[in-house]
Amino acid sequence: MDATLQDPMIGHVLDGRYRVEARIAAGGMATVYRAVDTRLDRVLALKVMHPSLAHDDGFVERFIREARAVARLDHPNVVGVFDQGMDGSYVYLAMEYVAGCTLRDVLVRRGALQPRAALDILEPILAALGAAHRAGLVHRDVKPENVLIGDDGRVKVADFGLVRAVDAQTALSTTSVMGTVSYLSPEHIEHGITDTGADVYACGVMLYEMLTGRRPHTGTTPAQVLYRHLREDVPPPSRAVPGLAPPLDALVARGTARDASARQADAAVMLAELRAVRAGLTATELDLVPPRARADDGADRATTVLPRVGRRGGARADAAEHTTVLPSTPLLPRLEEEEEPPAGPDRRAAARRGGGRRSPGLLVGLVLLLVVGVGAGVWYINSGQFTRTPSVLRLPLAEAERRLDEAGLRTRVEEVHSASVDEGLIVSSDPGPGTRVRGNATVTIRVSQGPDVVAVPELEGVPLADARRRLTDAELEPTTVTREFSSSVDRGAVIRTEPPAGTERRPGTAIELVVSRGERVEVPDVAGAEREDARKTLERAGLEVEFSAERAHSAREPGTVARQSPRAGATAAEGDTVTLTVSKGPESVTVPDVVGLDEDAAVAALEEAGFEVTVRNLFFLGTVFNQSVDGGEKAPKGSEITIWVR
Repeated sequence: MDATLQDPMIGHVLDGRYRVEARIAAGGMATVYRAVDTRLDRVLALKVMHPSLAHDDGFVERFIREARAVARLDHPNVVGVFDQGMDGSYVYLAMEYVAGCTLRDVLVRRGALQPRAALDILEPILAALGAAHRAGLVHRDVKPENVLIGDDGRVKVADFGLVRAVDAQTALSTTSVMGTVSYLSPEHIEHGITDTGADVYACGVMLYEMLTGRRPHTGTTPAQVLYRHLREDVPPPSRAVPGLAPPLDALVARGTARDASARQADAAVMLAELRAVRAGLTATELDLVPPRARADDGADRATTVLPRVGRRGGARADAAEHTTVLPSTPLLPRLEEEEEPPAGPDRRAAARRGGGRRSPGLLVGLVLLLVVGVGAGVWYINSGQFTRTPSVLRLPLAEAERRLDEAGLRTRVEEVHSASVDEGLIVSSDPGPGTRVRGNATVTIRVSQGPDVVAVPELEGVPLADARRRLTDAELEPTTVTREFSSSVDRGAVIRTEPPAGTERRPGTAIELVVSRGERVEVPDVAGAEREDARKTLERAGLEVEFSAERAHSAREPGTVARQSPRAGATAAEGDTVTLTVSKGPESVTVPDVVGLDEDAAVAALEEAGFEVTVRNLFFLGTVFNQSVDGGEKAPKGSEITIWVR
């Protein structure tokens, strides 16, 4: 039986407005339904928190945080949130409904994707996340299940339920890590730190998965997957896809670098790099078919638009794809224990033989001595010469060195920049906390020098192209350009930057440029002036002049300016162009014959022909007996015709 039929929400009208029609998907925190807004008569998606969680303030806060966060993001590749509310025990979000499937459905159905299709999908994902990052938000749960692909090909990022502000406290409790294990960044796993780099890492993993048809790190337990994120680099996708273009390997490697400082600063920077990589690939490289790719029935292999792969929920995702709360640092020692080879059969058999054998007292004593000696040797080989590295994260350098020394370990100190760890405190250690090492091993500890920052250069008066180059040389990212009038800065040169010159920012930060449009100019009135006189007047005002190829009929004298654009009195910038249309004089039209008509009919006929009419009455009422221009003759349109009535 369809589980939807058993769902009590089906058919329910939530909050007196949203009629629930069908269940789309269910998760550990909420269920998503297709519903109809009966007030606005539109289909939408309704995300309803499980009633059992409605009394948990933390879950409700996360729900509301998602609504507020997405409401700040007016972006075509982010699933929009229309409304948020509560109806009894039901807390809900009313969201944009995307008819289609998830990226997970595509991967289950298709295996691996051609590079062109993979980049077609990743580009709007990065655009959406880039908008979030520039708005100060981090998604924290980027994965194929949260990427929706509409039947019309549109790609949208959904489920901002774990979103956090970039500047908020982003270090989680050391006892738990929240997210999806296959896509968690090393710094998230080891330190609970989530910033824009965590979303970039997840995008790099998804790109690898789209290109190869498999995730880079797998294991029989979540702990093993997390351990591989910490200890193993993501392999180049070309190992699984022979012939894959090297720039795609490089894009994956940079996005999934274990050292967060080696990754792109945020999704907007990764998007720029993706576009540059794509522009350099040939059609053959873009259309390479990976070994794990599976053709979709009815799909056009020549098109780059993804085939229809069914509605959401049709593909089965394994347990590693669910957002999970897992213990943090204790995972690492347990994982290493899991990877220790089990005791061999010979040792177990020897133990059984030793335990079951009976002998006289002397022999027993000798055997006991032998067992103790062998046991001590085995203990020393397997455990006695090993220890676990203590946790020194976020400790002052002197305290960290003391703890390692007490554990019998040697220390090597490296200095690194960190945006999340205060200067003088330990950022990371290698091997990490809880790692099983020999008693005299050397542990490398990295002490924070504070954030790696660069100063925004002074660019006032610098031409736009040079300003962009200087920002790039300073490891900053030139982005939006806005233009303003300026009487002190030449047209096309920078007036100021946002943030201002001298401000310290992390490398890769987006810098907005405000560029001069030149001095503000009021457009002079040159209508009716001769061509050359009009040109000189406008050029003296600092404006360029262009004459329209077409002439126009007007009441102006032939050869003079009939009209101008922009109009007289409008505001323009120095150097802007004013277009002038030259008059070819008034249009001549045939004058109607109105003699014999009554006054009203005569006036109406002449005005309809485009003339001004003057009436001379000899009596109060009567008919027209004369007109100033005879009927049938030509006269300039708009000119005056006099009629006499008696």
